[in-house]
Amino acid sequence: MQKGTLKQILLITDGCSNQGEDPIAMAALAKEQGITVNVIGVIEQDTIDEQGMREIEGIATASGGVSQVVYSTQLSQTVQMVTRQAMTQTLQGVVNKELQQILGSNSKMEDLPPEKRGEVMEVVDELGETIDLEVLVLVDTSASMKHKLPTVKEALLDLSLSLNARMGDNRFSVFVFPGKRVEVEKVLEWTPRLESLTSVFSKLTTGGITPTGPAIREALSYFKKKRSLRSLLSRDDEQYFEESGM
Repeated sequence: MQKGTLKQILLITDGCSNQGEDPIAMAALAKEQGITVNVIGVIEQDTIDEQGMREIEGIATASGGVSQVVYSTQLSQTVQMVTRQAMTQTLQGVVNKELQQILGSNSKMEDLPPEKRGEVMEVVDELGETIDLEVLVLVDTSASMKHKLPTVKEALLDLSLSLNARMGDNRFSVFVFPGKRVEVEKVLEWTPRLESLTSVFSKLTTGGITPTGPAIREALSYFKKKRSLRSLLSRDDEQYFEESGM
């Protein structure tokens, strides 16, 4: 089985999109590009209304991702759990496709005898530890998220620590929506560690709108830019940039 890179968007929000494209349609586009969108809805004493819940579940379902709604106090363990659960889910899908090629189009992991299924799950677990992972984090900075941002920052730092214990390479990038003067703003370039978030988060301002659809669209285009740049560089060039820390 070829070792590729798992690509995920991690969307952290506390409400419903109210500007720009339909976020569920954007999530379906992400799936076409091999990217899952995992959504975490953050609440405090307040609750997410029915429309917000439908949107959160719809985005995750449309992209083959995972969704969860939690109180901000539970955010840290939820971010880690959702990221890992989505990795396992994606890898199981990849393994199922391989099984279909080997055993026939109707074959699935569940159809295997228990001992074989156990062996296949070991492969999935091993891949989860060794495969390269890219997580683009989208943080809702609409007005109602103001008091939740410190918790979001801590949760992302914990995620970085948790995933850096894996053998595979990790890369993270962070965008916020709305930005200062634009709908979506990049606040952190691709990096193997999220520690630099500490300085970034203290400077973030919160605003009123929630352009979730445009945020997902911008994230997809950022993944694409990275891919097209990679295709321009030779392996030697890439290695040079990696070693130079650029």
